[in-house]
Amino acid sequence: MASARLATPAAALSRVQAARRAFLSRATLLAAFTWLPTRLIAASPPRIVAVRAWPAEEYTRVTLEASAALEHEAFLLENPLRLVIDLKGVVVQTILRALAEHIAPDDPYIAAVRVGQFTPETTRIVFDLKQAVVPQIFLLDPIDPYQYRLVIDLYPEKPQDPVARLLAELDKRQRTESDTPVLSETPPRRPAETQANRATNPRKPQPKPPEQDAPYVIVLDPGHGGEDPGAIGRHGTREKDVVLAVARRAKKRFDDDPKTRAVLTRSDDYFIALGERVNRARRAQADLFVSIHADAFVRPDVAGSSVYALSDRGASSTAAKWLAQKENQSDLIGGVQLAARSDHVAATLLDLSITATRTDSLRLAQAVLAELARVSPPHRPEVETANFAVLRNPDVPSVLVELAFISNPTEERRLKSADYQEQLAEAIYRGVKRYLERHAPRPRALMLAAKSRDPAS
Repeated sequence: MASARLATPAAALSRVQAARRAFLSRATLLAAFTWLPTRLIAASPPRIVAVRAWPAEEYTRVTLEASAALEHEAFLLENPLRLVIDLKGVVVQTILRALAEHIAPDDPYIAAVRVGQFTPETTRIVFDLKQAVVPQIFLLDPIDPYQYRLVIDLYPEKPQDPVARLLAELDKRQRTESDTPVLSETPPRRPAETQANRATNPRKPQPKPPEQDAPYVIVLDPGHGGEDPGAIGRHGTREKDVVLAVARRAKKRFDDDPKTRAVLTRSDDYFIALGERVNRARRAQADLFVSIHADAFVRPDVAGSSVYALSDRGASSTAAKWLAQKENQSDLIGGVQLAARSDHVAATLLDLSITATRTDSLRLAQAVLAELARVSPPHRPEVETANFAVLRNPDVPSVLVELAFISNPTEERRLKSADYQEQLAEAIYRGVKRYLERHAPRPRALMLAAKSRDPAS
C-alpha cells in the first residue's frame, strides 16, 4: 500500500507533463497555421484595382490604385519622347492593360500607352509623349475611398501660368474695348473754325482711359476636382461637376460686366491643391475670392445654402467645424506630394491677424448669403465661420459658399438643373456686386499701380 501511495504523485506528474506537451504542440501548430497565411498574403504581389486618367491643359494625371504600395522606377527616353515606369513585383492584369482606354485622344501630353510583362517580376508601362514633360511621381497612402495610389503627374517642360494667361486675355480684351471708336454726339468742327478760335476756346484735354476703368478681379474657386469628387449625391451627382458648372456660369456673368472680371482656379476636371488655389488668387491680384462647394450630411432631409468666412479661433458651430475638417482633407483625397504640400503650407499660412480683411470677408459673406436666400431658404440665416484652409489669404476677402446639400435628393435634382445653376450663379454675382458697391475700395490692380509709381513706397 505504501508503494502504491508513493507512485501516485509520480504518475500524476507524468500525466501533467504529457498534457502540457500536448497543449504546447497544439498551440505551436495553431500559431504556425495563423502565421502562414499572413506571410503568404504579405508575399503576394500587389494587385492593381483601378486606373484613372485626368487630362488637362495645365497637367495630366494618371493614377494607379493598388492593394499595396507599388515599388517603381521611372525614366525618360528621347527619339521618340517616352516615359517608362517599371512596377516591381506586379503581374500584368486586365485592369492595367485597360489603361490605354483611359487616355483621351486630345490629351495634351500622352499620345499612347503600352503595358507589358518586361520580366517575370516586372511590369513595364511606356507612355508615348506628345511633348517634353517634367514628371512628378509619388505614392499616396490609403484614405477612404481609395487604397494605395501611385500618382503620375505630367507637367509641360515650359509651363504656362494659367492665371497669367487668363489675365493676359482679359487685358487684351480690355484694350480692344478701349480702342473701339466711340461715335461722338458733337458735330464735326466747321472749316471756318480758325487757329485763333481754338486759342480762345481751347479744347479740354481728353481724360486718359487707362487705369481708372480697371475692373475688380474676382477669383472663383470650384472645389475638388480630378481624383477628389467631393460629396456624391444618392443618384451619383458629383460635387466637383456641379460646382464647376456654377463657377463657369458665374464667370460669364462677371465677365459680361465691364466693372468685373472673373478668374477660375480650375477650368476643367483636374485637382488643384488647397495652397495653390490661394497662391493663384494672389498672383491674379484678386480683389475677392469665392470658393464654391456643395454640402452633404448623413441625414437626407437637411437642406439649404450656407456661406462661411475664415476663423482662427474655432468654428461657429459643431457642423461648421466638421465641414472645415472635411474640406481640408481635399489634399489627401485629391493627391498632393507631401514635400510640395509642406512648401505650399509654409508659403500660404501667413499672418491671419489682419482685422480689416476678416471684417470684409464677413461683409462679403453676408451679401452673398442674402442673395442666395432669394433663390431658396438658407440652411442657417447667419454667416458661419471655421478654419478653412482655402480661405487662408491674409489680404484678400475670402468666403466659401455651400450651394445646397447634394445629399438631399430634392436639392441634388435641382443642382443638376441648368436653370437652377444659373440662379445660383446669378445670386453669387449679385452678392459680390452688392459688397463692391457698399464696401470695396479701388480695384487692387489700381492700388498696386499707384504704389509702384509712388517714389516713397
